[in-house]
Amino acid sequence: MSDKNQKQADPLFGKENYMWMAIGGVIIALGMFLMSGGKNQDPKVFDYNVVYSTTRVTVAPILIILGLLVEVYAIFKKSKTTE
Repeated sequence: MSDKNQKQADPLFGKENYMWMAIGGVIIALGMFLMSGGKNQDPKVFDYNVVYSTTRVTVAPILIILGLLVEVYAIFKKSKTTE
């Protein structure tokens, strides 16, 4: 088969898809950062409010799930092709 007969393949993702993927990655990273730990002043004392804070238990998982949804959107979004 010659090179003339082969059709040029379109890229799988466009620039906008990669932008959405980067946004989703930043949201996931922010959620992971918020979920990572607070530090007790005294390591021998368990502080319930630091370990089970609203930010770590509620906000961070919501951000991670939101970031994953943005990633799914970025993957399935049709890229705009001009012909």
